[in-house]
Amino acid sequence: MPPVNATVPRALSAVGHYENFPVASWLCPARLRPAVAAIYAFARTADDIADEGNAGADQRLSDLADYRAGLAACITGAIEYRRWPEVFIPLAVAIRHYALPASLLEDLLSAFEQDVARTRDSRGYATREELLDYCRRSANPVGRLLLHLYGVQDAMSLHQSDCICTALQLINFWQDLSIDLPRGRYYVPAEDCGPHGLDPVSPKAWPAHPNARRLVALEADWARELMLEGAALVHRVPGRAGWELRLVVQGGLRILDKIAAGGFNSFRARPQLAALDWPVLSWRALWM
Repeated sequence: MPPVNATVPRALSAVGHYENFPVASWLCPARLRPAVAAIYAFARTADDIADEGNAGADQRLSDLADYRAGLAACITGAIEYRRWPEVFIPLAVAIRHYALPASLLEDLLSAFEQDVARTRDSRGYATREELLDYCRRSANPVGRLLLHLYGVQDAMSLHQSDCICTALQLINFWQDLSIDLPRGRYYVPAEDCGPHGLDPVSPKAWPAHPNARRLVALEADWARELMLEGAALVHRVPGRAGWELRLVVQGGLRILDKIAAGGFNSFRARPQLAALDWPVLSWRALWM
């Protein structure tokens, strides 16, 4: 999720992903950058297997099964990695050096596998609770892994991290509606569609509905509330990492501002951060 000119791990940079917040930037303590890069490379590559290119669902699930085997080899200390050595060799070092919780890495793969299966079956999410369970596995593990590296493990910090990570995941969903809907990926909960008159089983008709923008506004408010609930974590993470987290939070909030400025019409266009946004983010981060 690195924005303009952010420093990105080598395994990620070749893909050229647009992201909303910095990854392993100079604000991250130098001693932790290799481990942070390894975690993001693991997550980003798995996400690409699940989502990028033209492979069918069966091939994606087969590749994710191989990827899961690579993770198991990392965890058990096996030496050989037949596929994705650029991911698993650095990850194995990070797991060994920092005793990274294996269950969090496994949760990420569970979420990616679910994404492939639901897209294949054209299935969305019935309730917010269902979507939050997905976020618990697709987003929250990254925050918890980073807190583990920083030595922050108290219950309040973990809760705030989960709020921030879930908010970022939701923001990506509402930012990417113009991309996800044509690709058969549906994240707006059905229970939110009904009160606005949108048919949850006909998502491709949502953009033309007169209440579509109100629905996006509702979801954006939900994401903002979660982000603000977790924002105090920036004062609990030590040193420069806390300042990087401030930019993460402000990057997410800025995307929500852009969604609002576009009339909540992200069904039609994808709002993104640009170079001119960074002075604004830096100023807001300073006063958190």
